[in-house]
Amino acid sequence: MGNFYTSTDHFALMPALVLALFGCAGLFFRRISGVAMLVAGELFTGIALWRQLQAGAITAFDGGLVIDGLGLFFNFLFVAAAAITGLISYRYLDIEDEHHPEFYGLLMLAQCGMFFLATGTDLVTLFTGLELMSVTFYVLVGFLRENRRSNEAALKYLLLGAFSSGILAYGLSLFYGLTGTTKLAPMAQALAALDPTHPAVVLALITTAAGLFFKISAAPFHMWAPDVYEGAPTPVTAYLSVASKAAAFALLLRLFLGPLAPLRDRWQPVVTVVAILSLTIGNLAAVTQSNIKRLLAYSSISHAGYILLGVAAGNETGLRGALLYTLVYTLMNLGAFLVLVAMRRQNLPGETLEDFSGLMRRSPVYAVLMLVFLLSLAGIPPTAGFVAKAYLFLALVEAQQYVLAVIGTVYVAVSLYYYFRIVRAMFAGDAKPEAPLAISWGIGVSTAVTALTTLGFGLWPEPLFQWVKGVTR
Repeated sequence: MGNFYTSTDHFALMPALVLALFGCAGLFFRRISGVAMLVAGELFTGIALWRQLQAGAITAFDGGLVIDGLGLFFNFLFVAAAAITGLISYRYLDIEDEHHPEFYGLLMLAQCGMFFLATGTDLVTLFTGLELMSVTFYVLVGFLRENRRSNEAALKYLLLGAFSSGILAYGLSLFYGLTGTTKLAPMAQALAALDPTHPAVVLALITTAAGLFFKISAAPFHMWAPDVYEGAPTPVTAYLSVASKAAAFALLLRLFLGPLAPLRDRWQPVVTVVAILSLTIGNLAAVTQSNIKRLLAYSSISHAGYILLGVAAGNETGLRGALLYTLVYTLMNLGAFLVLVAMRRQNLPGETLEDFSGLMRRSPVYAVLMLVFLLSLAGIPPTAGFVAKAYLFLALVEAQQYVLAVIGTVYVAVSLYYYFRIVRAMFAGDAKPEAPLAISWGIGVSTAVTALTTLGFGLWPEPLFQWVKGVTR
């Protein structure tokens, strides 16, 4: 194929090729083979990513794809999230009587789209990856075909997701029209020479930012998250809340720190306002929730606000803090949803505060694990969540944005209230005679891994610090 497809291009594309191959194969195998196919696919994807890590930075497809520290950071995160989601889904889908082989293939195809979001350096590549991820999630959210909540959530997500993708595509097309290129590096140079107050530049920035904020469920573009999180199958909600959000943040960082860097004075105040709104709306709305999935949905909105604080800080420590927080959020939020998956039993969703009543008496191990995840989500030591929040606040102090640091600290106190509503129900509520928890080896292993890493990184965070420093060098 000559210069159209070189060995460097093939090497850079290898993880996506593996995911696409195993994802398509997973659509046609029996369910036990579907799980095995996902585990094998993630294993080979991890090996391909490790080889790329050893090879160093790679630019492929004439600058349309780059394998660097940032892309590898997010892709290793996607591998962990997809593997854990696949392992916990087997028992859950059995209970729902919806165990179909397509589920595992769709997980890997969504991850294939995420790969391009983390490594793409061309608008076409990035938007293609975004749509591949989004379309598969539309299907996964509505995977429980006989469940009206799942169907309604999928329809809402499809309509609002398509609308936001249209807005984002419009903004990106304006940037293409203004600069004459879809490559991020030359686009940055062209934008630096333009008047940042030009109406077309302002419109392009506003529409692009609005589309990105929707994808990360940041306020005031968060309206889809509570209904979709509640209606989707719980393993899909877990995957959507961490992997999709991390992929969208990878896209946001590629754009804001790449071609839109010359417009920092324009978008930084917008990011700051959206971060404050996300913290405010997410935390205050979570206070009134009795459904745990909706509570975690609003909590997810507030955590998006914390990550945006790192972007708003505008310094290297802020970028590292945002990456660190994304990693830690993935572990602790996945862990909380793992307990929800374990709570799902025949004729009992396990999603309300009442379902958690007296959990300490019925299942002390899961009650303690849930306590660990909730403490980390709230940012209480000695958990990884505390370390991540402290790093973000340090970035804000270094940037002399003391008001933002105080606002973030205040909302930590607010989050303690609604997280400890769950803790109170588990430890002080009355236990009710119910069927055993939906425990499987996949749920047990995944919960143990997320709990140990959440506590381990809280007690010894140095490996995380070194990793994010290496990514941002």
